[in-house]
Amino acid sequence: MTILEKLKAHTSGKAEHVRVIDARIGFCYTAVLLDNGGAGVAYTFRDDIPPGCLFREKPLVGEEASRVIEGIASSDLLERTIAIAAANALINEESDDLIGGDTLNVLSPEKDDIVGMVGYFGPFVPVLKQRVKELRIFEKVPRKALGLYPEKKAYELLPSCTVAIITSTSIINQTFEPLAEAARNCRMVALVGSSTPLVKEVFEPYGVDLLSGIVITNPKEILRIVSECGGTRHFRGHVKKVNAVCSR
Repeated sequence: MTILEKLKAHTSGKAEHVRVIDARIGFCYTAVLLDNGGAGVAYTFRDDIPPGCLFREKPLVGEEASRVIEGIASSDLLERTIAIAAANALINEESDDLIGGDTLNVLSPEKDDIVGMVGYFGPFVPVLKQRVKELRIFEKVPRKALGLYPEKKAYELLPSCTVAIITSTSIINQTFEPLAEAARNCRMVALVGSSTPLVKEVFEPYGVDLLSGIVITNPKEILRIVSECGGTRHFRGHVKKVNAVCSR
C-alpha cells in the first residue's frame, strides 16, 4: 500500500456518519469543515491543477466525509487535495500526546548536524543557520540569491544529512515516499507544515520521527482566510501548532 492508501485506510473508519458542511478551494490552501466541528487544510498546488471547473456529480457541501476520503488515493490532484483536507479535519484534533510549540523546539537540532530542508520554511532558516553545521534547502523553484538547491537534488544529498525536514505537501504531490527513503539514514526526520496529518502509526514505518502540524481552533476564520487566498502566516491566532513524536 502507498502512503496515501494507508492514510485513506486509517481515516475511513473515522469518517462514518460525518458530513461536509463547508469547503473552500483557495489559491494557497484548501479547507474542509465537518458537521462534527472538525476542520482541516491542505496545500493547493494551483500551478499544477489543469484549468477548468471542478467536475463533481454531487456538491461537496452535504457530502458524506467517507465518500470525500475516497479521493485520497485519486490520480486527480485537486480531488486528492480536498480529500487530504477532509482527512486532516478528522485526524487533527487536540490530544494529550501532542506537544505544543514550534517544530525546532521539539526537533532540537545540534551544532554538528547537517540539515536537509525540503521546502522553504522561512522562519526556520536564520535559526538553523545559527545552530547547525550546514543547512541545505531544496525547492521546486530554486533561487540562487537564497542559495537553494533544485528539488531533485534532495534525493542525492539527503542521504548525507543528519536531520531531514520534509514539507508535508510532499504527501499531496506524491513525492513523500522517495524523499523518506532518501532520508532513511538521518538521525531525525520531521514532516512539517499545515497539511500534516497527525497520525503516527501511518508515518512511523517510513522512518519519520516527528509530525509537526496544526489543530484548527477557529474554523470560521480559517475558512475566510482560505477563501481570501491567505496562507500560513494568516492562520496565526486561529490554529495551534502541535507536534507528535513518533517511535521508529
